[in-house]
Amino acid sequence: MANLTTAISVQIDTKDKEQATEILQKLGVTMSGLINMTIKQLIMRGSIPFEVSIPKEEYELYKYFTKKELDETAKELSYIEKHPDKYKSYDNIEDLKEALLSDD
Repeated sequence: MANLTTAISVQIDTKDKEQATEILQKLGVTMSGLINMTIKQLIMRGSIPFEVSIPKEEYELYKYFTKKELDETAKELSYIEKHPDKYKSYDNIEDLKEALLSDD
């Protein structure tokens, strides 16, 4: 019997696809090849062939902050990085401490 193939379609974030494709190209593997390898391993092992978990650092953050708070903070940090001229910076801890403790 001939090998029959079938197509699957998945929706993923555009940026994620670009990053994954770049890594796979460096490895000499196509996206289709990766998916086929993963499915073969899934079948052979009877389970997902890699660890699925929340990175500890991320998990720790979620103990103290909501996803919304972390997303808003990430946006604000991105803005600050793009507009450093709009924010005061300090060369040493003493100047920062003085500014934080001042009434201005």
